Amino acid sequence: MPYTRPSAPGALERIETFCNSARFLYGEDAFTDQDSARAWLRSHGWAEAGDALDATDLGELVRLREALREHIENGEPAASARAVLNDYARATLLPPQWRGDGETTIPITEGATATTALVGALLATLTTEELAGSRPRLKVCASPECRWVYYDRSPGNNSIWCAMDICGARHKMRAYRSRRPADD
Repeated sequence: MPYTRPSAPGALERIETFCNSARFLYGEDAFTDQDSARAWLRSHGWAEAGDALDATDLGELVRLREALREHIENGEPAASARAVLNDYARATLLPPQWRGDGETTIPITEGATATTALVGALLATLTTEELAGSRPRLKVCASPECRWVYYDRSPGNNSIWCAMDICGARHKMRAYRSRRPADD
């Protein structure tokens, strides 16, 4: 069954899309090997990173993806996710700058490789969206088998499942079965 939630708005869609390069519930991961990762990156607008991808870059993208997912999932990031994100930020981002039109940017380090530029762009997006207060609506499905990243559009910002008809229904059925007496 496909995920049916609309994509996250604006720049958050980049983070959501990158994190969802793995569909754990369905045993799919676009970053299992270089060829599939290259194809996925090219089809999602990161062709330069796809063209330059090597085994080391692939490992770094998986490491970043899981640190982002852990950071989003926990809100207050676990120490390991925080350390990974900080390491990448130090290696890929320059201090914020203001352009002539007054817009604030977080530039990528000069001479960055295509993969470093991708990592930096994702971290700059995450940073600006967190500072703007919009990132907390980006969530990770509460099902440990799923962990799909989605944007919570509920008025109370209290969704916990990627979709009620996928993980929510499974959880409800498990809870129901656990309350029923065992058949003898």
